[in-house]
Amino acid sequence: MIKVGLLGSTGRVGSLLIDDIADEKDMTIACVHVFDELKKELPDGAVITNEIDILVDCSDIVIDFSSPMATASLFDSVIKHKSKTPLVVATTGFDEHQKNLLLEASKIAPVLYASNMSMGIAVLNSLVSTASKALSNFDCEIVEQHHKHKIDSPSGTALTLGETASTARGLDLDAVRISGRDGDIGARTKDEIAVMSLRGGDIVGRHTVGFYNDGEYIELNHTATSRQTFSKGAIKAAKWLVGKEPGLYTINDCLGI
Repeated sequence: MIKVGLLGSTGRVGSLLIDDIADEKDMTIACVHVFDELKKELPDGAVITNEIDILVDCSDIVIDFSSPMATASLFDSVIKHKSKTPLVVATTGFDEHQKNLLLEASKIAPVLYASNMSMGIAVLNSLVSTASKALSNFDCEIVEQHHKHKIDSPSGTALTLGETASTARGLDLDAVRISGRDGDIGARTKDEIAVMSLRGGDIVGRHTVGFYNDGEYIELNHTATSRQTFSKGAIKAAKWLVGKEPGLYTINDCLGI
């Protein structure tokens, strides 16, 4: 039985994970980290804590859908105590320091990081790489849509897709990305990649990567209609990660693509 710890247990996906893991025959919730009130029932014996170290110690694996600051504390705990506890991390919006902590933690424990735990997004990302390279003379534009409560913009998933598209063309996304157009800005430059954000209502998540040329265009689209997409994907990733050697893994590794 895999003992799972949850960071971000009171969030939208964290709450779903509590329900979905209860349906798994080979997994159980062993510990949840809470910042506020937990409204879900847990298995008998499960630990509720606000201490990251306790969360890590009680768990065979930690699944994290929280915030950059909370995730940084998780990384700090792994680094400080040299913990081998595997981590499945889906938090987005990291700054450079937090990205460095991710890399340092992955030298000690197996860490699977994905800006989106959807299996469909993983396949989309692979398709984007192929299309961006093959259609290198096409203009690339990315649009993401999310609910009105989402804090970071552009989404981590959209940035991952942008990085994939730019890398396939031998470009640095930071050098070519724009995330807004306003006023008399002139014609679109050849290499720029737009990553635009829309926010409204309860949209779970929609990402479109378009490649546009004179006379034709192709658009690759993924739409999440339920947050269980992310919950189920994280559970699949967690089962795969248990027993792996320290290192930084992706959803693509989990799927073998």
